[in-house]
Amino acid sequence: MARDNGARKLDAAKVVDTLDHLRIRVAERFPDSGLAQVCEQLTLTARTTAQRARRLSRPYLGLRLLVLAVVLVAILAELALIARLDWLATLRGADALRLAQGLEPAVNLILLSGAAAWFLVSLETRWKRGRVQKALHELRSFAHVIDMHQLTKDPTLVLGPRTPSSPVREMNRFQLARYLDYCAEMLALTAKLAALYAGESDDPVIVSAVNDIETLTSDLGRKIWQKIMILGQLDEARSA
Repeated sequence: MARDNGARKLDAAKVVDTLDHLRIRVAERFPDSGLAQVCEQLTLTARTTAQRARRLSRPYLGLRLLVLAVVLVAILAELALIARLDWLATLRGADALRLAQGLEPAVNLILLSGAAAWFLVSLETRWKRGRVQKALHELRSFAHVIDMHQLTKDPTLVLGPRTPSSPVREMNRFQLARYLDYCAEMLALTAKLAALYAGESDDPVIVSAVNDIETLTSDLGRKIWQKIMILGQLDEARSA
């Protein structure tokens, strides 16, 4: 059964290894490019992401022990309050008001201890959610940085003359295709890094934030693949 669960879950180590291999490929093909630096930074972030995702599934033992202590103290206090009530005298007198006054501190203690326990239990979720949202914001920033690197790589410009404001073109068609392909791979792996958090949490807020990043990287990657397709069409028209 454990093997089946592992097959349905992203392997963080393999995601990091894939990104590290991509970093080497980018550095070998474009050693002095900004894209190589971004890929190196993304690889470092991937290692940190793998560690954070593993910690996400672990409970905060200190906080849970505190919750247990609050519950135990509340139970003991309830028993002490109930033991102090003179049940025989109250029942003999059949005084409902007196009984209600005697039970009021116990009821208030139950409400307060329950609220405190709920606050502490939800605190773990809110702490984890805040840390993951901060990490996901970092991955979202990486996606936009990668998109900026491919933004000026327009394959249609090879069809016409340059203007004084045209970006400098130092790549041939093959290099441009590889550059765009690397950008698409980096975006896809950025989404996989975000998915590591969703694999370790069932928090709907975290899952929704991960889905947003996957949608963002998918949309940006679609634009890149359109450029790659244009380059392929240009090569086909040239060979024809």
